Amino acid sequence: MSHFCYGDLMPSRENPPPARRDAHRNRQRLLECARRAFAERGATAPLDGIAREAGLVVGTLYRHFPTRLDLLSAVLEPKLRRVIDEVAASRDSEDPWEAFRDLLEVLCSAQAGDRAFADFLAWRFPGDDRTKAAHDEICAHAQQVLLRAQSAGAVRPDVTGADLLVLLWASGRVSETVQSVAPAMWRRHLHLAMDGFRASNRLDLREPAWDLDVLNRAMTVPEARGY
Repeated sequence: MSHFCYGDLMPSRENPPPARRDAHRNRQRLLECARRAFAERGATAPLDGIAREAGLVVGTLYRHFPTRLDLLSAVLEPKLRRVIDEVAASRDSEDPWEAFRDLLEVLCSAQAGDRAFADFLAWRFPGDDRTKAAHDEICAHAQQVLLRAQSAGAVRPDVTGADLLVLLWASGRVSETVQSVAPAMWRRHLHLAMDGFRASNRLDLREPAWDLDVLNRAMTVPEARGY
């Protein structure tokens, strides 16, 4: 199965010169510190703080990662590969409702306790092909799972892909709010919300589905955030 990836790191050579070893070590240190900072504080975590925690000046960070999005992409790459594979695998369940449930659990679990990943799922980054490809692939798999569940009569027919995204926003906010006291509570509220997607005994929805243009505007990262 083909899937999106940001691209592999350059392969290391045997006995690289000291300068290259130092550069590689600095890069790995920056990635480790950025992974913690982004997970705890989200995609807008201060870059100078990440550099300080790594014991480096911020100029070294920018030499390795010219933009914040370059650093965020490098941090999220391994997790994105895994999540995209798991989202694609959810289509293989014989039961359409179980496939739908598995899809939402994979995505909500991935963002629980990881504010950067929650930001990635919630935002669009204009002009960046890397993040667009990842978003598009996740959305394509999710749409297939949703349509199959609706065709089987398991999910109400008026649910849209935008509704699933809003559920992710809500679950991510619950996880962020109670992370320090009840880190698994998001799962209870996810399951309560999922019952609202069932086709049987459904309420009439008084609000229409999201218009795609409005949804895209809601997801687009403002330029003021520095991307």
